[in-house]
Amino acid sequence: MAEACPHCGTEFLLGSRFCHSCGAQRPESIDKSSLEDAAEMAGLWRQAVHAVGSRVSRLSLRRVELPAWLRYLHFHEIKRRVGLSTPSLIALLIGLGCVAGALLVGLLTAKTLVEWQAIQYYRAEWLLAATAAFVAGILLNSQRSDSD
Repeated sequence: MAEACPHCGTEFLLGSRFCHSCGAQRPESIDKSSLEDAAEMAGLWRQAVHAVGSRVSRLSLRRVELPAWLRYLHFHEIKRRVGLSTPSLIALLIGLGCVAGALLVGLLTAKTLVEWQAIQYYRAEWLLAATAAFVAGILLNSQRSDSD
């Protein structure tokens, strides 16, 4: 609980010796026993932090060796190899995701004609989104070839 001024009831600001509302002096409320308790708690805290730190330092976390081919899947490596700008590559990836969505919607099985029509409608929506993403990728491509 925050300490309040005995004259006006306003809480004292952190570290202030006077009340910011009425100007009364802050009463001395800390006694030696509470200071000793605080010092004891600080010592316990230091011991706990040291114990945890020593246990963590004893753990040897070895670096996981990744396969060499995995570097080809980095975003900037793909961007360099394909030769697209960042927004264009993102639009390409979104378009490929939409094509994959259209293919996955095709895996649904329909029992009635209405269900089949709904699946075809969803597939058309996915393909329309893919087309929009591919067109956006073409328009966002700022890296033009020298033959243009």
